[in-house]
Amino acid sequence: MMVCVLSSFRSPASMAMRQTPLTCSGHTRPVVDLAFSGITPYGYFLISACKDGKPMLRQGDTGDWIGTFLGHKGAVWGATLNKEATKAATAAADFTAKVWDAVTGDEVLTLAHKHIVKSVNFTEDSTCLLTGGNDKVLRIYDLGKPEAEPLEIAGHTSAIKKALWCNNDQQILSAADDRTVRLWDKNTKEAVKTLAFDASVSSMEYIPDGEILVITYGRTIAFYNANSLDLIKAVDAPASIHSASLHPEKDFFVAGGDDFKLYKYDYTTKEEMESYKGHFGPIHCVRFSPDGELYASGSEDGTLRLWQTAVGKTYGLWKCVLPGEFT
Repeated sequence: MMVCVLSSFRSPASMAMRQTPLTCSGHTRPVVDLAFSGITPYGYFLISACKDGKPMLRQGDTGDWIGTFLGHKGAVWGATLNKEATKAATAAADFTAKVWDAVTGDEVLTLAHKHIVKSVNFTEDSTCLLTGGNDKVLRIYDLGKPEAEPLEIAGHTSAIKKALWCNNDQQILSAADDRTVRLWDKNTKEAVKTLAFDASVSSMEYIPDGEILVITYGRTIAFYNANSLDLIKAVDAPASIHSASLHPEKDFFVAGGDDFKLYKYDYTTKEEMESYKGHFGPIHCVRFSPDGELYASGSEDGTLRLWQTAVGKTYGLWKCVLPGEFT
């Protein structure tokens, strides 16, 4: 159990809380991607992708290790869970994407590609898998017909970093090293809209509730309408940012990058609320849990860390202790 100590310097009004992250070890190389499941009858779950080639599944609210998916022969660049946490998918440098039974840990499918795979994403009903990678092509696999050829969508001129379903799985958002984010129609396979940037896009998060797209590039964290790709707002951070995540209630967002720090901003005012240093290397990925009570970060230092959204709240392994309560 992690104890959050409430320290009083002068009076209750001046009480201050210290953020105490939970550290999840086990990986031996940089952690480059992570994703949460939805909330299930058994809680929610967290999957991490790592260059050690061994994606791991954890209990989301505690970080407790559940299992490791063994089978890839190269760095794993992307990992995701379906909403029910019954299926997992991973994208790897061994030119494959794999689908796993997230309950038993068994490999269900291996989907061969022509180059390194960077991104995997399930449809809402878990029947199709979207992949993207270094061969610049988006692929849609019907998981009920694994022997069938995937639907392919081409157009990017450099490696695809992230590809996500949006608009009730009728459209696709993709970010690539060609410094563009593109919105595609799944049925026509045509790009509906394109955003161009002056730097390579480092991450992308899609929020179905409110149709918000979170994009990071350089030191900028930008928020767009996911349907029109119109800019809502943008914030510049003190350092190069690799990832950002918007709280489910859209009160604030967190971001991390090159300076080993996690930044928390007020979404409405865009003001920095706080920053924490806990990792010993650049932060590659950050995501809020589905209940918004914590956020997870993955780093070059090979660890995942879980951070409380409301510092001092008793939740998961955190227990708030007031002065004088130690026994």
